[in-house]
Amino acid sequence: MIEIENVNYTYMKKTPFEKTALKNISFVIEDRDFFAIAGHTGSGKSTLIQIVAGLIDLQSGKILVDGEEIKNKSARQKIGMVFQYPEHQLFEETVEKDIAFGPKNFGLSDKEISARIDEAMKAVDLKSEIKNVSPFELSGGQRRRVAIAGILALKPKYLILDEPTAGLDPKARKNLLAEIKKLHKSGVTIILVSHSMEDIANFANKVLVLAQGKILFQGVPRELFRQTEILKQAGLETPPVTQLIQELNRAGLKINSDALTMDELVQGVIRNEE
Repeated sequence: MIEIENVNYTYMKKTPFEKTALKNISFVIEDRDFFAIAGHTGSGKSTLIQIVAGLIDLQSGKILVDGEEIKNKSARQKIGMVFQYPEHQLFEETVEKDIAFGPKNFGLSDKEISARIDEAMKAVDLKSEIKNVSPFELSGGQRRRVAIAGILALKPKYLILDEPTAGLDPKARKNLLAEIKKLHKSGVTIILVSHSMEDIANFANKVLVLAQGKILFQGVPRELFRQTEILKQAGLETPPVTQLIQELNRAGLKINSDALTMDELVQGVIRNEE
């Protein structure tokens, strides 16, 4: 469990450029959650996840990881973070060396490092044949998976993904989301930062919405998407299925449904017709 209590953060304090990024942020991420964080550019999302990951020092408030303060190394090691466009961080000669970089810094044995590389590659559906290939010879989607595998090789209990599908083509995006879903089912707690309400509707069991450094909403996605004013205030759109239902109702079809996915919508229409 990750507990965030009354976290505040201000950039460039006591200067003419002072800017408050987070204001009294409190929430809890339970083990095995698929927890989404949403908000428009400048909402404070990036600052928040970097603080949660221990990459930015706390100014005020408290963050506990399984009861331990985030300032402790053992707490930080439980959290892995994959930045937006993580393939930009690849630098080693081969896929194998890139994935091994983190575990080597942990001082693990060659045998353990090799096992972690194989496990991490398997988790993101990378074939062992590409171990000795340069990551820069791979497709964008494959490079993204290599970057994620490098974090998974550290065996984090909590995995933060910052806009993981940004810039990917539709096929690569679909495949990567499927692998993230598999990771979650395997027991990894996922913290997903995304602008995509469709992804949040399809995968998240909880969602936090930020605007101007404050929490506008925290709860389940289905409840969020009923509150169009909150979405509007946060600069977010409803999921495509919700938009479709609204259009059908405006056309006079009178579909009473709070479906979030196309499968849910189809099942709801079938039940209404029975």
